[in-house]
Amino acid sequence: MVDAAAIYLMGATLAALLGFAWLALAMEVHWRQVFGRVGPSPGTRSALRLLGGASLLGSLGLCLLADHASMAALVWFMLLALAGVCVALLLAWRSAWLRRLWPG
Repeated sequence: MVDAAAIYLMGATLAALLGFAWLALAMEVHWRQVFGRVGPSPGTRSALRLLGGASLLGSLGLCLLADHASMAALVWFMLLALAGVCVALLLAWRSAWLRRLWPG
């Protein structure tokens, strides 16, 4: 049986990955790298930034549900570092995979 804290941490990891991916897509250079056309419209850029920020805050919330505040903060910072590196590597090698994150 899977512990509830493990489920919260898996959700926090997924939320951090999505958050960084959406924030990366909000940048013109990464948008062009993924979609092959001129950057996102101002409305799309704002929506991506809002989704990315909300997802990162959601990741923090899930970490806080999984453990006490001091440990949750440490785990969250480590998740941010891991997710940032993963999204950077994804942009470098398989940027087309990020197309699924934005239907436009």
